[in-house]
Amino acid sequence: MARALYIHWPFCLAKCPYCDFNSHVRDRVDHAQWEAALLSDMRHEAEAAGGEPLASVFFGGGTPSLMPPSLVERLLTEAEYLWGFAPGIEITLEGNPSSVEAANYGALASAGINRASLGLQALDNETLRFLGRLHDADEGLKALDIAQRQFGRVSFDLIYARPGQSIAQWEAELARALGFGTGHLSLYQLTIEPGTRFATMVRQNRFEPLDDDAAADLYALTQAMTAAAGLPRYEVSNHARPGEESRHNLAYWRYQDTGGVGPGAHARSGGVATVRHKKPENWLEAVAAHGHGIAEARPLGLAEQASEALLMGLRLTEGIDPAALAARFGLPASALIDWAKLDFYAGQGLCWHNHQRIGVTDAGIPLLDGLLGELVPDGLLAA
Repeated sequence: MARALYIHWPFCLAKCPYCDFNSHVRDRVDHAQWEAALLSDMRHEAEAAGGEPLASVFFGGGTPSLMPPSLVERLLTEAEYLWGFAPGIEITLEGNPSSVEAANYGALASAGINRASLGLQALDNETLRFLGRLHDADEGLKALDIAQRQFGRVSFDLIYARPGQSIAQWEAELARALGFGTGHLSLYQLTIEPGTRFATMVRQNRFEPLDDDAAADLYALTQAMTAAAGLPRYEVSNHARPGEESRHNLAYWRYQDTGGVGPGAHARSGGVATVRHKKPENWLEAVAAHGHGIAEARPLGLAEQASEALLMGLRLTEGIDPAALAARFGLPASALIDWAKLDFYAGQGLCWHNHQRIGVTDAGIPLLDGLLGELVPDGLLAA
């Protein structure tokens, strides 16, 4: 089972609504200091959780597309030395679709990046302003064009079920998005999470969220259009041509071991969950003192691991193999799934099961959170 490695670059060069700390916004970064610290953190991660080749490396965080290409190349060289690379390794760069970042794509491709994931989020300026994005639509589409010319694989995301959005509006926007020809799309419904800017705006009556029935209609349209275009759903919000699924995200959803390097990076390996210091200064201090940036390491019980594997795996169209999970965690299959409820919801068209695997249907996905609470026994969820 090959590993996935996440490398977090925390810095933004412009203030954006997604930074948790003002210290993430830097006009100048000591790249030599950060290279040394990231390499030290990576070596510790490999020593603690090595042994399998990497199938995926993902550069994420603040503005990783503005990382010096020489630093990206150095980190990849070290990762290959420490773990080895599986054949056809996927090396992804997460980026904001700005003209400044797009100018760096060619050099990053030469450094080893072979896949880009761009946060377009919308194709019109009014929506981009509402979402708090810094780029405009033209700039985003130019960045997408450059990415498609520089990288072998490209994905971008859109947010739908926005306030007042009609079926006709989303149909036109999604048709345009599908027309760009990328092999992967992440299509997220707008959610109002407590404590966010959107929650504040709703409380201040600045907009009214789309109601559940209208959002469900947009979801159904999304499934029909992406499937017809050859990019069916393989996870709740992710669509791809067969073979172009995100290998990195699949590692999380299939509950495979994953490593993490850099401020705020999470990892799960060998039954231990680790999280690194989130604030860059604290992470640097920890690396200087201990050789790594880990703030917490917590052993996971078998029941907790099984619960997490179920909650993640049932997001996937492929579903899960209960017998394989039971063998993996040393638990009886009867402890993993409430089979009577599974049969009931399968009869309602919300779940499916065959001789080996179980999963949630397209009709059940909008009700996924409720279904998970029904299918996964209470004792396992409480583990």
